[in-house]
Amino acid sequence: MPEPLIPINHDEIDFSAIRAQGSGGQNVNKVSTAIHLRYAIPASSLPEAIKERLLALSDQRITADGVVVIKAQTTRSQEQNKAEAVERLQTLVDSVAVLPKRRKATKPTKSSQRKRLDGKATRGDVKKLRGRVSGSE
Repeated sequence: MPEPLIPINHDEIDFSAIRAQGSGGQNVNKVSTAIHLRYAIPASSLPEAIKERLLALSDQRITADGVVVIKAQTTRSQEQNKAEAVERLQTLVDSVAVLPKRRKATKPTKSSQRKRLDGKATRGDVKKLRGRVSGSE
């Protein structure tokens, strides 16, 4: 995994082991290998700007209270699931760490405007020809 842009304090993460869903035979029924990761954004040590951007996300993993809930259950190992959950949390935090580039408003050129209008006129002419033929019988 690449170096995180904003490292997460692992003491602020709450893990709970649960039984995984899906196939896996007796292992699924006996062993709690799936991991629920909970990370409270407001109580975290992240910079305020990052907290605001995280809370503004419309992500289904973030509750109304600002708690990130991630469930990892892809492997049969609890440790691997824990590492995957932390990696997914880090990816979420890193996604808001980089500001998107500001869009510079530009005007279309005269030539592109003329081409667009010519194309629309041509399409209009084609559609007019599709109508009923008024015949002189």
